[in-house]
Amino acid sequence: MEIVLIPGFMLDRDLWRDMRPTLEQMGRVIDVDTAQDDTIAGMADRALAAMYGPALVVGFSMGGYVAREIAYRAQGKVAALALVATSSRASPARAVADPARFRQLGHSAVMRSLHPDHRDEAILDRLVAMSRRLGGEAFRRQSGLARNGDTDRLGEIRCPTLVVSAAQDELRLIDEAPELHAGIAGSTLRVIEHCGHMIPIERPSELLALLRGLAKTKADTR
Repeated sequence: MEIVLIPGFMLDRDLWRDMRPTLEQMGRVIDVDTAQDDTIAGMADRALAAMYGPALVVGFSMGGYVAREIAYRAQGKVAALALVATSSRASPARAVADPARFRQLGHSAVMRSLHPDHRDEAILDRLVAMSRRLGGEAFRRQSGLARNGDTDRLGEIRCPTLVVSAAQDELRLIDEAPELHAGIAGSTLRVIEHCGHMIPIERPSELLALLRGLAKTKADTR
């Protein structure tokens, strides 16, 4: 099985660092580069070009929109879907990304994405480093990205689906994950406690266990 990893806003493959050794044992890992495109469709095109299937597609935050676009367009390639700290609600493009905002991306800018107990220097440095690696052009493209709502299409998703949220996520509304769960027939909803928005970094072991369970469920239903 392929494991397709799609990061969120101004994040790269290092988001999955703590989970990668085990994920690589589960299958061929494909890291989707979301820094090159300025539409969800373009990001999905890039992922699909690298996929053969069957795949476990994992989308984090912004990556959840990309993961669902893949599922709508290529259901035959998607064996299972994991939607982590994401939403099906519309999020309009910002008018123009101010370059000064990118230069100001530092610890204070990413603080709210973490549980208060996880706001240590090493994690903050890691988040800022990802944004700086992607650079100002990626910031402009991703800030201008329109995340169209797809709540009315969730019923089209037929594969085993896991929805994961964090109990102390300050960047997501409390009812967004239940909306995804309600809209996708047969999906599973799991809430990770003592965790902020950055689930793959804050609670990698718990998320990994859920993904392994999802992969096993798919294997058992063959």
